[in-house]
Amino acid sequence: MLKIDHFFENFIKKDSFFLDKSILLSSYVPDEVLYREEQLQEVANILAPALRMERPSNLFIYGKTGTGKTLTIKYVLRSMGEIANKNNISLKSIYINCKLKRVADTEYRLIARLVQEYGQDIPPTGLPTDEVYSVFYRLLDQQRHLLLLVLDEIDQLTDKMGDEILYNLTRINTDLKNSQLCIIGISNNLVFSEHLDPRVKSSLSGEELFFPPYNALQMQDILRSRAHKAFREHVIQPGVIEKCSAYAAREHGDARRAIDLLRIAGELAERNNADKVEITHLDEAEHKIDSDTILNAAKNQPKQFQSVLYAILLISPQKRQIFTGEIYEIYKNLCKQCKFNVLTQRRISDILAELDMQGIIKATIISKGRYGRTREITLSLEESTITKLKEILEKSLHLS
Repeated sequence: MLKIDHFFENFIKKDSFFLDKSILLSSYVPDEVLYREEQLQEVANILAPALRMERPSNLFIYGKTGTGKTLTIKYVLRSMGEIANKNNISLKSIYINCKLKRVADTEYRLIARLVQEYGQDIPPTGLPTDEVYSVFYRLLDQQRHLLLLVLDEIDQLTDKMGDEILYNLTRINTDLKNSQLCIIGISNNLVFSEHLDPRVKSSLSGEELFFPPYNALQMQDILRSRAHKAFREHVIQPGVIEKCSAYAAREHGDARRAIDLLRIAGELAERNNADKVEITHLDEAEHKIDSDTILNAAKNQPKQFQSVLYAILLISPQKRQIFTGEIYEIYKNLCKQCKFNVLTQRRISDILAELDMQGIIKATIISKGRYGRTREITLSLEESTITKLKEILEKSLHLS
């Protein structure tokens, strides 16, 4: 029988592979952002007027996951914050990840979170939304300052509560006497703004910046830079960094995934009492992260997305290749069962495109001649992942 205290005693006596594991976490902001000099300068140019207490243009940043969007914004805001503090400039920045539940899943909770950022407690539910807005306006305008509000995964915000929330936020400036608000939106959805109401799009009227994926050589440099500070010397087997960057380059140049992969490979090597982090640990980490990524993505999707994905799971055991029309029919039945509004087939096509972009499904557009075009959907997941995914969706949609 395992004595857990002996296990922990032995564990703390062993030398760790890691010098500082936090360097391999997504929250880490390095002293230098590699291969994003052009984007850093562009963001700095757009936001610099805030240091003169002039409201910058709203800024929208697009690019696939792991292309350095959030890192670049955090890096620029950290630098601006240091300059503002040194020169007594009244600049404040707030970062909110709109994907997080109980933070930005309703308009009330989002504004309540902003109120809390100004140091005032507010109940998580119970007040009229207008009253919460009034509290936020009052706090925002109490003293002269400029607020840079970062809404990461901004498309998740509009998927959950519509684009009226963005209109309300942009209209705040017309009611403020002492302060100003600038919105910085970050999205993996490259066509996010195309789905906004024209009135909302007009009120935002911001500048847009695209972040391209990293290539394999750039990824190697990024990984080496992180690994040099995160791991002890000589614990990573030759070839691991190269293969890790090749994995990530294959996945649309996702640096965040590459860094996670390296960290998990290190953790698995330690658990296995290995002498080094080897390529076999990297392969094992890739399998683990693939499954976890898909399940976490499914958990955090809006209900309409989950309904579409569940419809695919219902059809997939019978058919290897599925078409948009078939999914739509099953989706409509699920909406009746769950008492959801039924979205148009065009909107379902957009959702399928986003699920494809996130790697949950593979959607190939095929032509049917004079009958138009459709998407051919394939679900290339392992059976164990499909089973877990189905359980998660059934629980979330209250179908179990």
